[in-house]
Amino acid sequence: MDDLSTARALALVQAVLDDVRDGGTADVLTGLEVLRRLRDEIAAWEPELIAAAREQGASWARIAPALGVTSRQAAERRYLRLRPSASGERTGEGRVRAERDRRAGDRAVANWARENSASLRRLAGQVSAATGLDAAAQARVDDALAADDVTELLSPLAAAQADLRADHAGLADQIDTLTRQTDQVRQDTLDRRD
Repeated sequence: MDDLSTARALALVQAVLDDVRDGGTADVLTGLEVLRRLRDEIAAWEPELIAAAREQGASWARIAPALGVTSRQAAERRYLRLRPSASGERTGEGRVRAERDRRAGDRAVANWARENSASLRRLAGQVSAATGLDAAAQARVDDALAADDVTELLSPLAAAQADLRADHAGLADQIDTLTRQTDQVRQDTLDRRD
């Protein structure tokens, strides 16, 4: 379809089909090839449109009927199966599993962070008070410290680690320990899921 627009390709397939139905001898193989390419192009549109619907605030439950499926889970599963992999999974089911594993890991880390909120907030307070921290990193830590959800501290703390290494090695080491702990929580969750 490199030199055919989608509309022209569809018209070509329709013309071949009409000719065959009328008993003609149209080039059916060309029609099939163009149809396959058209199908591939249209299939690539679906995850893009689903992502746009989600970005516009549509729930999975609202998207499901438009996709011809009956549940929000089926709609999301279809999207995960169709979209390109961000982490290298080759099959649709692999993409579904990877996304579910990622979410399970995120939930486990969030639970761990909530259980350790006092320690996380104390560390964030020390990082916030540290001198020599990049202004943008300082602002991210301060904003996360002010947030209700303690899980918002994890990323800004990890990002601040490199800035702290030279003048505040002890804080950088604590953040390194924190990062290793959250990585272990995530890995333990994945191991249990396998």
